[in-house]
Amino acid sequence: MGGFGGVVRDLGDRLDQGMIWFMTTFGIQILRMCLGIVFFWFGLLKVLGQSPVAELVAQTVYWVPPDAFVPFLGVWEMVVGAGLLFAVALRLTLFLFWLQMAGTLLVLVLRPDIAFQGGNPVFLTTEGEFVIKNLVLIAAGLVVGGTVRRNAK
Repeated sequence: MGGFGGVVRDLGDRLDQGMIWFMTTFGIQILRMCLGIVFFWFGLLKVLGQSPVAELVAQTVYWVPPDAFVPFLGVWEMVVGAGLLFAVALRLTLFLFWLQMAGTLLVLVLRPDIAFQGGNPVFLTTEGEFVIKNLVLIAAGLVVGGTVRRNAK
């Protein structure tokens, strides 16, 4: 038994094993670097005054002048991005990451009128969707953070 079907099955198994090896070997490193790229890029947009979310930031953190806060937040994000990209001071980098992520969720509490259609928490606005997608970034940060001690040995 085997024949052509067995050969195809063997090739499929080898391909599957190779893909699993690649994901296991490089997945977390790629995730960390991609988070770093996203944070650095988004921060740079804020520093350059080109961020499409500058107004959302200004409306959420309304007690701080946006001309000062948005670039400050951009630099913060660039520091986080560089720390993730180059795996520098990952504990501190991830602490800054968590603070920034918590800050992004403020819009849900402080400005639900911006995040939810008609105040209904089931119906998100574009801004609400932008904020909720950060749950994926938070989960990615948890995965990266779970490797810091192991990689430090």
